[in-house]
Amino acid sequence: MTETTDLPSEATIHAWARLVRVSQDLIGRVEADLKAAGHPPLAWYDVLLELRRAEPDRLRPYQLQERLLLAQYNMSRLLDRMAKAGLIQRVPCEEDGRGHILAITNEGQAVRRAMWPVYARAIARHFGDRLTAGEAETLTALLAKLKE
Repeated sequence: MTETTDLPSEATIHAWARLVRVSQDLIGRVEADLKAAGHPPLAWYDVLLELRRAEPDRLRPYQLQERLLLAQYNMSRLLDRMAKAGLIQRVPCEEDGRGHILAITNEGQAVRRAMWPVYARAIARHFGDRLTAGEAETLTALLAKLKE
């Protein structure tokens, strides 16, 4: 590991910019594929997946926020739209009368299952098909070094 300085090296700046641009580009491509197939945005899939993984327990909104792959700055609006669409439900929290717990509905399960094949193909086409297995493993290891 290198020592932290006040200014990053040129190589670090270029790597950072490339990481951000590529990440945004890949997510945009996945979003476009989902939209073309008539599915909701990727953030909806991430919410549904995390709620499914939490079963039979449910998640408080702050727990969901901690688990999401995508940053959600408008979490309450996102959850409102998904509840209105019937994909999730808010259940009153027994320990905290003011709070609620989130649960995936049967409709939410169906939407998540329908989205996955499109999402999986998009991951393969826009990402996996461009890397060898060894490159994917190396990238995973490099990215793991960046995660706290």
